[in-house]
Amino acid sequence: MSEQMPNMDYDADEVIKDFKAKFKWPKADEVEAVVAPPGVGAKIILSIILTIIGGGVLYYVMLPALNIHDAQLYTFLVLLVAMFVLFFGLLCGANKKIERREYVKKKSIVPLGIIVALVAVMLVGWLVGAQLFRAKTYSELMTVNESSFIEDFSDINYDEVPRLDKQTSKFLADQQLGSLDEFKSQFVVTANSTQINYKGSPVRVAYLEYANVFRWINNTKNGLPAYMLIDLVSQKVQVVNCVDQFGEGIKYSPTELFNEKLIRHLRFQYPTALLDTPNFEIDDSAHPYWITPVLDKTIGLFGGTDVKGVIITDALTGKSDYYDIETVRTDRELNWIDVVYSESLVVEQYNYHGKLSNGFWNSIIFQNDVNVASSGSGNIALNDDVWIYTGVTSEDSTTSNFGFVLCNQRTKETRYYKNGGATEYSAMESAQDAVQNYGYHATFPILLDIEGQPAYFMSFYGDNYTIKGYALVNLADKTIVGRGVYDEETSDIKALNAAVENYINALKDKGIVGSDANADDYKADENGAGVVDDATQPDNTQQTAESTQITGAVTDIKTSVNDGNTYYYIQLDGGAYYYIAVTDCMQVLLINSGDTVTVTADAASSEAFIPATDVVIN
Repeated sequence: MSEQMPNMDYDADEVIKDFKAKFKWPKADEVEAVVAPPGVGAKIILSIILTIIGGGVLYYVMLPALNIHDAQLYTFLVLLVAMFVLFFGLLCGANKKIERREYVKKKSIVPLGIIVALVAVMLVGWLVGAQLFRAKTYSELMTVNESSFIEDFSDINYDEVPRLDKQTSKFLADQQLGSLDEFKSQFVVTANSTQINYKGSPVRVAYLEYANVFRWINNTKNGLPAYMLIDLVSQKVQVVNCVDQFGEGIKYSPTELFNEKLIRHLRFQYPTALLDTPNFEIDDSAHPYWITPVLDKTIGLFGGTDVKGVIITDALTGKSDYYDIETVRTDRELNWIDVVYSESLVVEQYNYHGKLSNGFWNSIIFQNDVNVASSGSGNIALNDDVWIYTGVTSEDSTTSNFGFVLCNQRTKETRYYKNGGATEYSAMESAQDAVQNYGYHATFPILLDIEGQPAYFMSFYGDNYTIKGYALVNLADKTIVGRGVYDEETSDIKALNAAVENYINALKDKGIVGSDANADDYKADENGAGVVDDATQPDNTQQTAESTQITGAVTDIKTSVNDGNTYYYIQLDGGAYYYIAVTDCMQVLLINSGDTVTVTADAASSEAFIPATDVVIN
């Protein structure tokens, strides 16, 4: 019986291990079988259809130019190829079966080759346009001509230069918008205002933006109803109601979300154009337009950015017209356009000129005659155009400039001036030191010609961005400072005149100008201060040479904000209200009901609201 029993002399664990080895599931890297899924042709067609749909959505979001000079186009094409491979792999079941995954890998060789080719084209295009090989060409993008400071700046009047910068302009625009109940809860003022010349005066124009997506839903049908016009000299702010003035609102702007979004609207009209950031401008009739520079890459595929034309888009209707850059420069009918060359492009091209004129390696190693634009720039109104101003310094210097340049933002005409001295920020610090007891901040300066001396002009503002006074700082000697502040001079014009008088006296003390130098040659007319010409403002033009003083008890005080200026309305003994701007009389801030005051006002006026020229607390 025992002889018929099987041999039991073996290890059970080894038997089980051997059994498992025979039926072991292979690892992914051990699979050699490539199994094509059924209906490969249909899956390829479906993948193409899905890629077209997905690519359409991607294009709608990315908006690349169909132009070989647009780096974003290559990114878009790479994403399209990757999208096709993803869709094809999912349809083939590569995420579920190893043999299908291997099939998709083998079929992805062609898409991978396309991606490699695109990257290679980008790399070669970049190398062909690299500064290392094309330094001379980069340095010639901008032509810089030396000019005379005294000749060019002699026509700039001291009392007609901008007193507001971008930040202070926005504050006043916000303040004015906040006083209008029909707008303030729905819209906000954009931070991207544009400085232009409007009817011979420097102004900033700022479009509105929807306060949030819900306000967009509520208002997008009619568009943006108005824009802000800020006079940089008088500091008045006007809300231009497009619906009232032109019959419709601004339908196309950067604040829209879908087809009315400006950059998308332009891309569909000009699919191959390299679009720069649009600028908001108005023509001489105050009609709003978008001015969009069209760029060109002049060195290699991606280098040597320059402007070859502009697209003028009606902000109300969306109608667009393209003009080449020479037409914009020479056509008198297009002279109302002020900003074609952006600040960043101008500074970039000047830095190429200053650094690369003597070759690439010189700009790094020897640095002979190497100079760059200083940090920061401002705007000057000159010859009915807007010019960018920036100092010229070495790459290592932070306190002094060799000179400075002006560049016309419409034509790109660039002038260099050999007037060296303190940098803009160094001059700002000197001005702020002169009013350190007030803690005021200085705006970015503008250069003026005062007695044949280049002088930095700047405004002072407080923590709420309200203008508090003015300063002049000598370019060659930043210790020569003239200041005038509201708290001491009681009005805007008096503060402006005090600044120039103190500055010229400081020049005399240093022996830089003779004793015959007269500050009256530069002072603004104080009799014209405070005149408001807009119909929505208090009519100060009713003031006459005949005035009287009225003394009484204050029974009521009201305030309003008009064109960014705060007006106080003071009722005396229950009778008429006398109104005056805070900028014309700082003492009104200290008046309380019950105080006895003396008001200087128009003797002949019998109106319920009477303009005052002065208020004194007894």
